[in-house]
Amino acid sequence: MTGGTLILHRAGPGVTVQDEGRPYRLAEGLSRGGAADRLALIEAAALLGLNAPVAALEMAMLGCDVTCTAPTRLALTGARMAADLNGTSLAPNSTFWMTPEDRLSIGAARAGTYSYLTPAGGIQTSEIIGSRAAHLTAGIGKPLQAGDELPMGEDPDPSAPPMILRVEDRLSGGSVRVMPGPQSDLFDAETRARFFATEFRRARTGNRQGVRLDAEGPPFSTQTETLASDIIQPGDVQMTGDGVPYVLLSECQTMGGYPRIGTVIAPDVGRVAQAAPGTSLRIAEVSAAEADALWRSEADQLIALRKSVQPLRRDPHDIPDLLSYQLISGVVRGDEQGGTG
Repeated sequence: MTGGTLILHRAGPGVTVQDEGRPYRLAEGLSRGGAADRLALIEAAALLGLNAPVAALEMAMLGCDVTCTAPTRLALTGARMAADLNGTSLAPNSTFWMTPEDRLSIGAARAGTYSYLTPAGGIQTSEIIGSRAAHLTAGIGKPLQAGDELPMGEDPDPSAPPMILRVEDRLSGGSVRVMPGPQSDLFDAETRARFFATEFRRARTGNRQGVRLDAEGPPFSTQTETLASDIIQPGDVQMTGDGVPYVLLSECQTMGGYPRIGTVIAPDVGRVAQAAPGTSLRIAEVSAAEADALWRSEADQLIALRKSVQPLRRDPHDIPDLLSYQLISGVVRGDEQGGTG
């Protein structure tokens, strides 16, 4: 069923429709794609009381201005972007109600890189190969622009109150856990030790395919003269021929010939994706067994997050239409039977 239309009046250069992507397509030469920060979609589903993530707007560094043609709830998760509804600021990681009379403005990122605007009924554009996600490197979909209109699904619980979710900070860099990769042994012990002891910075070079890690000191050396191309996946840390590491992200290619010194574990890929240029990232070595112990399915993550969602309590000073609310449900004389003096 239809839930109206989301209309874009302004859009930054990195606004696309994203969902969980297209798994199991590697044999066809198509990487999974989908949201750069998958956890942000799960957080939106938890906030909106959904049983699974739905398609959303992904905004890279800059947001958009939107209106809608039907009332609906929306969630704003991921990077903290300056956002206001009719001039009233919105809390990050929260839901809000929007009507056709409202205008939502989302500006530049204040922390992180990728922000997500999720209608409660999801964005209902046509599926291509089982997904609504744009995969620009594969030529699927396109960046959105002013004037685009996106169909929304019907809000499954339009009477639900605004909600908020307190989440662990993953927008400011920090520690990123890396497990051994298929070619870790191609790096000598000294190189591996230096890699895990180095404090990196997220370089300006980066996009949904991957990000470059910069550091002080000489390039990292490898023994890769006879290395054949191999299957690669998001989270893999490739070392280029000039000895510079790149962390692969959601739209990475499916095959690569550069050696992988390790793989960022699934819970930390979003932390790398959200790191803005110049953000410090420290690599922490974990074993495969430790990585397995830390893994949780996305369904289990959603269940846990739904338990942490709380009602959003608004400050009366931030409610310009406060006097229009019915704050008292009835009137009494004071001398009714059973009353107290």
